[in-house]
Amino acid sequence: MADLVVLAFDDVHKAQEARLTLLKLQKEYLVDLEDAVVVVKNDEGKIKLHQAVPLTALGASQGSFWGLLIGLLFGVPLLGVLSGAAFGALSGKLSDYGIDDNFIKELGEKIEPNTSALFVLVKQATPDKVVPELRQFGGHVLQTSLSAEAEAELSAALEGDTTSA
Repeated sequence: MADLVVLAFDDVHKAQEARLTLLKLQKEYLVDLEDAVVVVKNDEGKIKLHQAVPLTALGASQGSFWGLLIGLLFGVPLLGVLSGAAFGALSGKLSDYGIDDNFIKELGEKIEPNTSALFVLVKQATPDKVVPELRQFGGHVLQTSLSAEAEAELSAALEGDTTSA
């Protein structure tokens, strides 16, 4: 099961920079993310969500694979790819994957204008490698699904207190 961690930043660009760092760490197998969404609240108070995975594209690529496989089995590979991609794109469009958008918007209302937040669903992580990389962005924990003790340790580690982490 994945843990939800929401980090708030005092700058509109820091959440995106932190997400890019997490994606780099994921390629190094130091963290396994299920979802990562950036929320930016501009100076007028408008909230914008930046999804990490374009779900329609993800669905289309998965649909293409299965369509090709079915097409090969029935002797019509191109038709299989096209129909699989269309079905995959539709299912990607209709499915709600990862963190609930309504939850993100609700919590996004609580951040100040000209700030950002990073919502991540973390399946697995190597905290002693990941937290130091995130510390540079100056974020603080806004909400988590972690235990109170683990949340306190994460907060302290992000603030640079390595004695409790």
